[in-house]
Amino acid sequence: MSATLLRVLGAATAAYSVAIMIRPAWLARPCGLTRADGTVPAPTALLIRAIGARDAALGTAMLLAPDLRSLRTATACRVAADLSDAALFGTALPDRAGRAKAAGAAATWGALCAAAASTTRARACH
Repeated sequence: MSATLLRVLGAATAAYSVAIMIRPAWLARPCGLTRADGTVPAPTALLIRAIGARDAALGTAMLLAPDLRSLRTATACRVAADLSDAALFGTALPDRAGRAKAAGAAATWGALCAAAASTTRARACH
């Protein structure tokens, strides 16, 4: 069951990541990185797309991992990316509310993936 959950989390990650690559405002808005008129500055959109590409690759790796070891490795990379995002977004975004939203979302996804991986690892050892 937990391997299935990890694959579902990978699919969700990949889908959201592609979505923010297409519409960077979906990440920029809650982070407080849009202009007053709601548009996303080009440099910000570029970086959001880069984050989206990274996370789409990680999510796809989780979804398509050929075995449990590969799945756990891909998930560990996903967790590391989420925790680094949480630390950076939580300390460096210009808007206090944006910091809390972005760091909270990244930390939650990282914790969820870590918990599912932990359960998968325990079951695989028994």
